[in-house]
Amino acid sequence: MQTPHRTRIAALRREEGQAAVEFALVAPMLIALLLGIVQAGVAFNHYLAVTDAARAAARQAIEARVAGVTASDVQQAAQNAAGGLDLTGRVTLSDPSDPTFTQAGSTLTVTVVYPYSINILGLPVASGNLQSTMTDRLE
Repeated sequence: MQTPHRTRIAALRREEGQAAVEFALVAPMLIALLLGIVQAGVAFNHYLAVTDAARAAARQAIEARVAGVTASDVQQAAQNAAGGLDLTGRVTLSDPSDPTFTQAGSTLTVTVVYPYSINILGLPVASGNLQSTMTDRLE
């Protein structure tokens, strides 16, 4: 018959729960990595939407030429192209009242800035502004 001391030592040497303990140690890191990948994908999707919004707004402004080019028209074109992003007050247009804007070869610039933040489990990892500037030329 084994003594209680030897029974305890034998119980400590068993490896029945080893996999569960290793999984419990590694799982939080894997979950944080997965959430980081998802957040980065969302930020990249927003970047693509901002770029498309700037392109659409610049195209709208250049097609309208001087007559009818208003900041609200350009803002609306950007908002329509941005999908679900709220671009209110985040679209700037170079001055279309510039007299050179009516001449062929003159350019018009639209800039869209949208803030982003990547948070993993409530901790901010990265933040900043997604910015896209498009310049179209009057033909």
